[in-house]
Amino acid sequence: MDPLIITTALTGAETRKEDQPNLPITPEEQALEAKACFEAGSRVLHLHVREDDGTPSQRLERFKQTIDLVREMVPEMIIQISTGGAVGVPFEERMAPLSLKPEMATLNAGTINFGDEVFVNSPEEIVRLAKYFQETGVAPEIEVYESGMIDYVARLVRRGIITHEPLHIQFVLGVPGGMSGKAKNVLYMAEHLKEEIPSATWGVAGIGRWQLPCAFQALIMGGHIRVGFEDNIYYHKGVLAESNAQLVARISRLASEFGRKIASPKEVKEILGLEP
Repeated sequence: MDPLIITTALTGAETRKEDQPNLPITPEEQALEAKACFEAGSRVLHLHVREDDGTPSQRLERFKQTIDLVREMVPEMIIQISTGGAVGVPFEERMAPLSLKPEMATLNAGTINFGDEVFVNSPEEIVRLAKYFQETGVAPEIEVYESGMIDYVARLVRRGIITHEPLHIQFVLGVPGGMSGKAKNVLYMAEHLKEEIPSATWGVAGIGRWQLPCAFQALIMGGHIRVGFEDNIYYHKGVLAESNAQLVARISRLASEFGRKIASPKEVKEILGLEP
């Protein structure tokens, strides 16, 4: 079983400061939180950025400022920027931060009802973005919300449109409009992925109440785990988490009890096929 990779989704585009007062918003806050999460065991930072007033942003300057601060404070943290942005952000703006050439970035594999909104990822846009990954040399992290998206990604791999090896797939489970984070769903997604893209690695991001159950499942099945305020703001039901680092520390502690090693930065790069 591979060492465990813990990804932290610090902020997201939808979580509000009013709901989680400890949400890191500014580049300085995000960099400090990234350092605390790294020290707690996280090795990958899933990065959305905000303006100072909390508004979701895709500005290159804001991404660059935050990335530079994170690299200064915690140079071994692997940065994975979001190309999802907020629901409704124009696709050109979503693609733009890839030009900063972080180690990784997300590629959403399909359109989905997202609560009361529609998160649009058309086949044309997905192919265009996948080709831009090839041009920039950034490693994709493929986000899938239901099993049909795995089949679609497998077709793009066979067509040579997605080429990174090994491909890393993130199951995002529990979004209103997508598959829930039930144990049988995690098991099915992992087995289906193994059939369609045998060399792929996988992790799971459980949304809301599914965060901890999905994490348990991934821990024992050899998958990887994403936690953080983008996905879940609570530590226990009705009890707000103190920080993203607190959520990371819990997963690290569980992994230790289970006897599964936390991946070092070098091991993460080997597992995900990133440049040394």
